[in-house]
Amino acid sequence: MLSRPLNGYDGSYEPIDALQTALDALHQRSGLDIPIHVDAASGGFVAPFNSPDWAWDFRLSRVVSISSSGHKYGGVLPGVGWVLWRSGDHLPEELRFNVNYLGGEMPTIGLNFSRSGAQVVGQYFNFLHLGRQGYSQRMASLEAIACHLADGLAAMEPLRLVSHPRGQLPVFAVECDPSIKNWTVFHLSKMMRSRGWQVPAYTLPANLQDRAVLRFVIRAGFNQDMADQLLADVQRNLAWLATAQTPLPSSSDELGFRH
Repeated sequence: MLSRPLNGYDGSYEPIDALQTALDALHQRSGLDIPIHVDAASGGFVAPFNSPDWAWDFRLSRVVSISSSGHKYGGVLPGVGWVLWRSGDHLPEELRFNVNYLGGEMPTIGLNFSRSGAQVVGQYFNFLHLGRQGYSQRMASLEAIACHLADGLAAMEPLRLVSHPRGQLPVFAVECDPSIKNWTVFHLSKMMRSRGWQVPAYTLPANLQDRAVLRFVIRAGFNQDMADQLLADVQRNLAWLATAQTPLPSSSDELGFRH
C-alpha cells in the first residue's frame, strides 16, 4: 500500500496512524495483511522535527519502507533521494544485485546509472553540520514564517485558507470566496509571476475539481521580510482585480476550470 505523510496539494500531513488502524480492522475482518510504504517526499525531513510525537514512521508496525527527497527540505541540490526499509526482509529481491568485481561478493542496489555523488556528500554534510538540533531550528523558523504568511493572507478579502501550516509542512493553500466571478486564482498567480513570485494555481484532485487553489511553499532562505513583501504584492494585486467589472479572459492554465 502506498501512502504519504504529506498532502502535496495543500501541505497537510496525511493520517498514517489512522490508516494503520483501518488496515488492522481490515485484517481482522478479511485476513488481508497489507503493509504500508510511506512516500515522505518532503515530510520525511520536516515531521520528525516539528511533530516529533506523531507516529507515522517505523513506530507503526505496518510501515515497512519510507522514501524521502533530500533536495526538498533536506537542504541539498536536486538529485538525491533516500529509501529506508524496516529490515532486509522487506527489501525486494528484484532490487538486489550481487557483484564480485570489487574484491568480494557484495550486494548492491542501483536505482539509476552512474552519476555524481555530490548531492550525497552534501546531504551527509548537512546531517553532521545541522544535526537534530539544527534541523529542528530550521523547521521551526520555516513554520513560523509560513504561519505569519498564512495568517496575513487569511485576513485579506476574498481569500480563504484551505490549509494552515501550523504543525504541518511549511506549505499551504488558499482559494477565492465562491462569490468572486470576474477572476480566479489563475489570474492572481499570473500577476504574481509579474512580480517575480512563483505561486502555482491548480485545481484539486478528483471529486474536488471544481475548486482551484494557490499553493505557497516556504523554503530555507525565505525570511519574514520576504513574506511581508509577498503579502504586500498579493494585496496590491487583489486591489487591482477588485476593479474588474466583467470576467477577465481565461488563460491556458485554467482551461476546463469553472467556479
